[in-house]
Amino acid sequence: MRSYPFRIFNVFAESTFGGNPLCVFEHADGLSDAEMQALALQFNLSETCFILPSDKATARMRIFTPDTEMAFAGHPSLGTAQLVQELYKAPAHLTLECKAGIVPLQLHENVWTFAAPQAPKVSACETDSAQIARILGLDMKDFSGEPLWVNTGSDQLLVPLVDEDALYRAKLNSALLDGWPKNSLGRKTVYLFTFDQIRRANATRVQVKARYFFARPGGGVGEDPATGSACANLGGWWIAQKRNVPASLHINQGGQMQRPSHLYLDILEDMTIKVGGKVQEIGRGVIQI
Repeated sequence: MRSYPFRIFNVFAESTFGGNPLCVFEHADGLSDAEMQALALQFNLSETCFILPSDKATARMRIFTPDTEMAFAGHPSLGTAQLVQELYKAPAHLTLECKAGIVPLQLHENVWTFAAPQAPKVSACETDSAQIARILGLDMKDFSGEPLWVNTGSDQLLVPLVDEDALYRAKLNSALLDGWPKNSLGRKTVYLFTFDQIRRANATRVQVKARYFFARPGGGVGEDPATGSACANLGGWWIAQKRNVPASLHINQGGQMQRPSHLYLDILEDMTIKVGGKVQEIGRGVIQI
């Protein structure tokens, strides 16, 4: 029997049961690709990570959903960074190698931040906007802009909405899911967001509320409580819309799921996109194979 220790984290969490759950295996030496995929299915979280040595970065990270390996994902990067720092006695600045590239991360005042591994690529969605609205159970008047594909490491469909009411009314129409456009990995995902119109005293960040939906491998639709890669893509969207930089945004996600999540997005003058959040470890154990 082989033993593999793991940790369970909540990422983008500012309370014990907030954020997005993540499993990270402390070392993946000796695990085959099929075993990593089987373990990700066993835990059945949105992502499970495996740490390996790297000759290019502090450590190498492989990221699996229950059905596929991903080139990059945000909340796995932050949770993995926290464990790598502990295991490797790394400084507050470290790097992780993933299929999308090298991801720099840093820890400051209990907030882990990653820099998007790729410059944003933005393109129009091939599916008619009216069809996208119907899939989302919304009307075209609920959109504040065109749906766009954005990729800063993981390509996703971003849809800006006019207000919070439209955001919370969104409900994917199961009869129309065959028409939901796929990304480059064949996955169906959509990130909906709206800017909070309420001005808050002393607010230093633009307030955003967001939701992220995805098609489940076995059928049906799931919702993600916190999506770091989509938050980075929101930075790409911001740049493509020629909005003012530098800019700082605070994204609230997951409230409808009883998993309140807080993501911090910064777009720097040089167009670097950074996403941050807090990480909480809530458990650990050992798998035997």
